[in-house]
Amino acid sequence: DEGAKSVEDSEVKEGKSENKTNPEEEAAEMKDRLLRALADLENTRRRATRDVDDARKYASSGFAKDLLNVSDNLRRALDTINAENYAGDEAVKNLLVGLEMVEKELLSTFERQGISKIDPVGKPFDHNLHQAMYEKPDTKYSDGTVAEVMQPGYLLHDRLLRPAMVAVAKGNQE
Repeated sequence: DEGAKSVEDSEVKEGKSENKTNPEEEAAEMKDRLLRALADLENTRRRATRDVDDARKYASSGFAKDLLNVSDNLRRALDTINAENYAGDEAVKNLLVGLEMVEKELLSTFERQGISKIDPVGKPFDHNLHQAMYEKPDTKYSDGTVAEVMQPGYLLHDRLLRPAMVAVAKGNQE
């Protein structure tokens, strides 16, 4: 029995000596763990800050998209009224002036909120900002250039709210 005990004791002693690490190695491992944890914490803090900033910056995008339709309809109403329609009619003229003031105020509010209109006529077609509706044979613009805008597009800061619906020039057909 004593022989068996001494074998067990020697195995236990050897196991303990194998599991023990050098204090310097242990300190280096703990330092590495600490540095990794600190880096992870800093990355999480940066990500949270960026997410909060994005939430503040783009929180109104749904509301802004809804207002774009109001702006479009207001512009269509203004485009239908011309000088011949209200010649001599002071009430229609006053209505037109009022609608123009409302549109101006709406566009001013858009600008203050970081909403900008995309005006692509004469610029190269960009699938990130424009939606091509059709190709238009037009000698005035080169191939692949926006020749006409059916519906303007808008950006909220640097994000696309709505692409501009455009006709793309086919180039000279001669």
